[in-house]
Amino acid sequence: MRLLPGILVILISSTLAGQSPVVVTPVTVQEISLGRRVVGTVLPVRISTIGSALDGRVLTFDVNSGDRVKSGQRLAQLRPDTFNLQVAAAKAQLELYRQQLAELANGSRPEDIEEAEAKMLAAKAASDNAAKKFARLNSLAESSAASDSELEDAREQADAKRFTLMAAEATLKRVKQGPRLESIAQAEAQVQLQLHQVQLLEDQLQKLAIKSPFDGFISAEYTEVGSWISRGDPVVQVVQLDQVEVQLAVTAETVVHLYPGEKIRVDFPEFPEELFVGTVKRVVPVADPRSRTFPVFILLDNVLNDGVPELKAGMLARVEVPVGRREAMPLVPKDALVLNGVESVVFVIDSDPELRGRDSGLARRVPVTLGVAVGGLIQVNGNIDEGDLVATEGNERLVSGASVQVVGRRRTDTKVTGDGE
Repeated sequence: MRLLPGILVILISSTLAGQSPVVVTPVTVQEISLGRRVVGTVLPVRISTIGSALDGRVLTFDVNSGDRVKSGQRLAQLRPDTFNLQVAAAKAQLELYRQQLAELANGSRPEDIEEAEAKMLAAKAASDNAAKKFARLNSLAESSAASDSELEDAREQADAKRFTLMAAEATLKRVKQGPRLESIAQAEAQVQLQLHQVQLLEDQLQKLAIKSPFDGFISAEYTEVGSWISRGDPVVQVVQLDQVEVQLAVTAETVVHLYPGEKIRVDFPEFPEELFVGTVKRVVPVADPRSRTFPVFILLDNVLNDGVPELKAGMLARVEVPVGRREAMPLVPKDALVLNGVESVVFVIDSDPELRGRDSGLARRVPVTLGVAVGGLIQVNGNIDEGDLVATEGNERLVSGASVQVVGRRRTDTKVTGDGE
């Protein structure tokens, strides 16, 4: 919490005067459902078996069980040699198609047009010559100076030269007009098809590097360097543990009082000095037909100590779930609790008329037992009454009977008030 300037001045002056500075919150009493302890199991919030998207031989295997990995980090690499060759060949083919398209788009060269014109003129000259020869023989045939076979040959030659001229004229027209739009469109489509083929091969090349889909820890290995794996074969298992789920199995009389978003207190035998408060994430509305219990999942934030998660999958949790009967019970902020592994205590700040100042008092150590969580508050049982002021900051080093200076007051809604506000 950020202390206001006035609170900071009081904190310094009270420290110099031998008083411990504290922030206090009044104890509130509310009607709440009493708790019942249920045992649950810690599960990863996400678990994924990472498989291979392609066939291949494992070139490198970069992780071991227990390693912490980041999203996108490479876990293993398959040999890329064959795919590199395929990508290179596909890119070369793509370049060929692009050059062919460019050739069509640029149209006919002047040299091609000149060549077609020359061929057309040669065909025209040959056709004119054949026509003249046929006309001359036809005149001779009328006076019986030419035979029928000579006339027929001349006619065939004239027709052949005329057809050759027609073909040359059509070629010249086509060369001048350039390639058809349909031919250009076909060439463009061929370029796009080959481009997609290159992209497909490059995507497959990228998939040879098997990567983690999220931050987590390696929980299992399924292959080694040099092994051949097929498409879909498992490589590693990754679990996400920055948050965990505690799975419970509760009876019908308990499940009717649980709703998503509710706060639930969770204890772990391994961490007696820590208080965990989770949130109901899911309530499965279908009972197990054998046990007649309903699965409930509670979401907890996890803590990493030197990269190692504090809460680990498979741990047992003791969960305080509310039951139907309601009673008026005292509630305190969870920051008011001091846990030492043996017991839970709060420090009540009693006023002392012998001490000067309305914000001076004495700390009284009160052992309590914990109940259910209600929002950011925890139910407590002990020698504590509604309206008592409990220390919520500066309480870690207090001892019973210590003189304290109240430097801030926090209402039950967690808003802090104090001098200087």
